[in-house]
Amino acid sequence: MATPPVLLPQVNWENLHFYQKTDTLYQMTVVFCERFLPPYGDRTVDQMVQAARSGKQNIVEGFADGKTSTEMQLKLLNVARASIQELREDYRDYLNAKHLQLWTKESPRFQKMVHFCSRNNKYGAYQPFFDKWSAEEMANTGLTLCHMTDTMMNSFLKHLETEFVTKGGIKERMYAARTGYRQQQDRHLAELEAENRRLKALLQAHGIKY
Repeated sequence: MATPPVLLPQVNWENLHFYQKTDTLYQMTVVFCERFLPPYGDRTVDQMVQAARSGKQNIVEGFADGKTSTEMQLKLLNVARASIQELREDYRDYLNAKHLQLWTKESPRFQKMVHFCSRNNKYGAYQPFFDKWSAEEMANTGLTLCHMTDTMMNSFLKHLETEFVTKGGIKERMYAARTGYRQQQDRHLAELEAENRRLKALLQAHGIKY
């Protein structure tokens, strides 16, 4: 039986769709604030940009720490998710404050927007529209990306929680690795002793002194 690994294998976070969406959200939020919010005297700008940045950066930090601490990874990814939820509310508040339409399933452009956001994750697919979308279009796109990212992160967190319960944290894995190593050494010693007894018996059977 192989000794269980202490460090868990990590996926490349840059390839995760929810990370790519948070990167897009950050880039888009910066442009949104520059285009549609006053440059000075409005705390909403800092709040939105920081929430978008926190969502992105805490995913990066979570995966960096996740190699040694699943518990810390869970904590940081939950912080990232909370930041995305905060950003979602900011976009919703903007639409309400400016008396703009919050697109629903009944809205003519809703399904087209959802289709586009579900098929595109990376910044490059959205960037050409940043200077063309109206405030309503951009805010509704931001809302949709926040909702999709939150749903995807929730599924991933459930996977991590299950992994943490079944495999434990690094202390449990270190204990299992040490225990597994000692068990391997004990089995190897027992096999050597058994082989030694077999050879002694064979020598005695042939009248050979040892």
